[in-house]
Amino acid sequence: MKNPFRYFDSSPEVIRLVVMMYVKYPLSLRNVEYLLAERGIDICHETVRLWWNRFGPMFAAEIRRKRVDCMRAYTQWKWHLDEVYVKINGELHYLWRVVDHEGEVLESFASKTRDKAAALKFIKRAMKRHGQPRTIVTDGLRSYTAALNEIGNGENQEVGRWLNNRAENSHQPFRRRERAMLRFRKMKTLQKFASVHGTVHNHFNQDRRLISRDQHKIQRAAHLPSGSFSRPDFVLPCPSHGKLRLFSVGLTPPSSAKLRHLRVSRRSAA
Repeated sequence: MKNPFRYFDSSPEVIRLVVMMYVKYPLSLRNVEYLLAERGIDICHETVRLWWNRFGPMFAAEIRRKRVDCMRAYTQWKWHLDEVYVKINGELHYLWRVVDHEGEVLESFASKTRDKAAALKFIKRAMKRHGQPRTIVTDGLRSYTAALNEIGNGENQEVGRWLNNRAENSHQPFRRRERAMLRFRKMKTLQKFASVHGTVHNHFNQDRRLISRDQHKIQRAAHLPSGSFSRPDFVLPCPSHGKLRLFSVGLTPPSSAKLRHLRVSRRSAA
């Protein structure tokens, strides 16, 4: 496989760090530029845009592939389906989202309508990748019932007022990110960013209430990009339901020789 960074002068570590910062945190392109400038990395905000468009889907696809291969060994207990409206150039569009019983975003799908055809396409797409769940929790939208009855999974549907809070809460990180980006201009961009954002959010999401402080610090250090934040290198069990969560090895501290070289270069520049 060819090196995807072969045409870029910047190091792969810097590119991964830039993409991670832009996708994970609610920052604009210029905010990422200023934060990196404070750390001695001089890039333009358009460079951030270029790197995110080129490498963001690549990193997300690698994370998703490894997570799906690992999670297929476990039964999908419950899914939560919900849709949220997104304005694009003043027109209403809809972002469909399916979340598992632990709050991880499995699939995102953008459409212009929320009728039976859109719901059916979204459910089939999610089941093709993640398998068939035991229970599907939805709100009162009739498009879900019509779509599930057509594929023969209507008896597994649960509808309730507060049962779908998992999916409702999963929209909050995306909403914060949408406000930082000053909304979207095209539905293609919405679909692309929502897919990458959900996958990266799963990768960095931690069940802080279920683990100790020491374990939280280990996982927090493991989430930061080193060789590639899209390649998990070890597995930590989740104490809630036994599902395996994947994390990548974190940033390694610089050696004494490298620190000495940095001090010398700064003195010579001064």
